[in-house]
Amino acid sequence: MILEGIVTTLASDGTLNVAPMGPKVGRDPGRYLLRPYQTSTTYQNLKATGEGVLHVTDDVFLIARAAIGTLPEPETSPASKVRGRILKTTGRYVEFRVVDLDDRSERTSITIESVAEGLQPKPLFGLNRAKHAVVEAAILATRLEFLPTTEIMADFARLAIPIDKTGGPDERLAFGILLDRVLAFSSRKGPSSG
Repeated sequence: MILEGIVTTLASDGTLNVAPMGPKVGRDPGRYLLRPYQTSTTYQNLKATGEGVLHVTDDVFLIARAAIGTLPEPETSPASKVRGRILKTTGRYVEFRVVDLDDRSERTSITIESVAEGLQPKPLFGLNRAKHAVVEAAILATRLEFLPTTEIMADFARLAIPIDKTGGPDERLAFGILLDRVLAFSSRKGPSSG
């Protein structure tokens, strides 16, 4: 199973990175598998420092802005067991350490292990079809260099249906900024790029 969430890591100089990431969850509830690309800041930070914080959230506007790099400096608090930062606007968090990192291929396999967990005062509201659609759109927006633009645009058209039917203001805004990013990319690269 893949759990969509947000991972925060710190660079060696203390710079915060916030990235959406879907770790694989196995039978051991305290271990997760991250699969970042080696070009990502998350990979670089985890290779350098070996620790971070995984956040579970239903805030799709946060996920969308983190996916396309438009997230302003978020409000955080220090982690208790690792050198890391906890996002104050998420419901649940897991402080973790890297226990294995295999970077022999472009998509790295990083096994992480929980060292502390907690709940934030902001409860999880839950997900509806529109929130799921925004998560899918955010994933597509991070794949603009890999997938054909025409395929991405077709998927966005399909995802717009649950946004229209079940979305609230946050879901519509999140979907809109993601669509704007895709349209801007498409106009620069052409419809068959990918």
